[in-house]
Amino acid sequence: MGSEMWRATATAVQTRVSDRLTALAPDSGSDARVRVEVLGGRDEYLVSGDEDWSGAVPVHLIGHGAIVGPVTGCPRCLARRWQAARPAEFRDALELGGATHPAGEPLVLTAFATDHLAAIAAALSTDPAGGEDATYPSVHAVDLDGLAVRRHRLVADPECPACAPPTQPCESGDPAQHVELAVVELRPAPKLAHDLFRTRDLLAYELPVDAFANPVCGAVGPGVVTDLCSVTTAATAGGFTTRSGSYLRTTHWGGHADSYAHSTRIGILEGLERYAGIRARSDRTGTATATTAALDDLVDLGVTALDPRECGLYTDDFYEAHPEIDRFDPARPIRWVRGYSLRDHRPVRVPEVLAHYQTPVKQRRFVQSTSSGCATGACVEEAVLHGLLEAVERDAFLIAWYAGLRLPELDIGTSRRASTRQMVDRLAMYGYDARFFDTRIDLRIPVVTAVAVRRDGGLGALCVGGGSSPDPEAAAAAALCEIATDAVNLRRRTAEDEARLRSMSSDFDQVAELHDHPLAYGIPEMAVHAERLLAGSAPVRSLAAAYPDAPPLHDDLRDDLVWCLGEVTGRGFDVVVVDQTLPEQRRLGLVTVNVIVPGLVPIDFGWDRQRALHMDRVRTAPREAGLCDRALTESDLHRVPHPFP
Repeated sequence: MGSEMWRATATAVQTRVSDRLTALAPDSGSDARVRVEVLGGRDEYLVSGDEDWSGAVPVHLIGHGAIVGPVTGCPRCLARRWQAARPAEFRDALELGGATHPAGEPLVLTAFATDHLAAIAAALSTDPAGGEDATYPSVHAVDLDGLAVRRHRLVADPECPACAPPTQPCESGDPAQHVELAVVELRPAPKLAHDLFRTRDLLAYELPVDAFANPVCGAVGPGVVTDLCSVTTAATAGGFTTRSGSYLRTTHWGGHADSYAHSTRIGILEGLERYAGIRARSDRTGTATATTAALDDLVDLGVTALDPRECGLYTDDFYEAHPEIDRFDPARPIRWVRGYSLRDHRPVRVPEVLAHYQTPVKQRRFVQSTSSGCATGACVEEAVLHGLLEAVERDAFLIAWYAGLRLPELDIGTSRRASTRQMVDRLAMYGYDARFFDTRIDLRIPVVTAVAVRRDGGLGALCVGGGSSPDPEAAAAAALCEIATDAVNLRRRTAEDEARLRSMSSDFDQVAELHDHPLAYGIPEMAVHAERLLAGSAPVRSLAAAYPDAPPLHDDLRDDLVWCLGEVTGRGFDVVVVDQTLPEQRRLGLVTVNVIVPGLVPIDFGWDRQRALHMDRVRTAPREAGLCDRALTESDLHRVPHPFP
């Protein structure tokens, strides 16, 4: 009955507003009309794209409100974006087919409210573009109780069945049809400055923040939260939800800069990067990006493919404890995406579960990958460099942590960057000593680990971050950025979850997900497990003295990338690039990639998922780097969950 009442209300609204529209918009001709639909009564992701909105101003009813528009954009995109921006409870009720009913009676549309809607529709019908950029058309959210109007912009949904270009299915039973893969060519990429590893200023992007984060149809979430209590950075945060079968995953993003404007832009770009990395999609040309085949079959066909065993798998005990997760079997078909080897200069197939971290539910994940190695830039070279540096940083820290290495400490007071020294002083004002360590293992690429240590040993005891860059100064600054906001917030977050976190200190199996790792070290009892790291090695060295073999800084970012690639491939590792770029990002001039280096130690979250503990590199790399005199044994390993975020 409730749904029927809403449908009847929509019909009545359409008739009344259309009548008023004809009177208010005579210049639009006798065909001026609106089409009224109700949002929230059906799963918009299951609706086909064959609805006819031509010639009509779209009006969507939502409770005691309405959304008018878009006129120059796609109403189906709006409906899909609107649903994606709803709270998780709403989405679950709507998308999982549970027992749902309207929450309240339909609105009573007064004559004044009718005129209000008709006036907005009239303005849009006579001037659809409104002098705006058609790339992000406007929608108007109308509160039909108070008649307030808020305008937002809409980002087109590249998977919309009504307006997206036709695509081929992502799966095919014939892997031989998928041997033509993308090629990554490295081209000149002039930098903003020789010590800045970006080719474009953050403010140079035509990034309409409101289109990407707004409560009506935000592409990466319903809004931006500004952390007005942060005492170190002008932090912002946001998040969005995506579905994988019955599971609705929440993905968070954020920015930590010196102004809320910069932090917001950084956060939006990070949100897009994470959305791009979630799963494989068809590319902008409609070419299928994924196929299904067994590794053995690809090898028989002569298709170069990355063997996931080179990146590490879980133990037999793990798979026995988790029968819902399949072991990897080279004879069992899995999904593959396109990649490119920068070492061998040839296409390569990559297991989807290594390239994306929320694969379709029907494809059980024999490992759970993360966003590590995913990066965004203004060009391929920029994105690949930052993705590679993150992979190197995580590898170095995990080896140092699980091998229990004592790392050389760095005197951050010798930093040439005033901003770095000032942030260290700011942390000190709030009771944290920021310490920095040279974390290189067997690669010359500078890696720095930063640790914020609460001086009085109370809650929020330790916060750890890392950075890697051809420039040690940039590596230290990146590591500091990781801890600058998180450290001072850790006290509150630890206190809010103290009982659960304290139980982790005596039972590591309770460290089950990403946030558990850094939060566990908010408990003072966990600080003892970082003593090997914090002990350091005397004497403390200046940044310049610690990295005498750091590469010269170039004016072209491609030269920096080539040097780093040489360091990695010179050790025998391949560097595989998977293009994850979304159409939304291409319009902004952005590229997102996932850089995978088979053989480097991957980061995992959850104590029972630590592939690092079972990889030979953790045992042998310290000896090869001259950091110890023999290969480590099982008893030598520091078997404690890592504190990385």
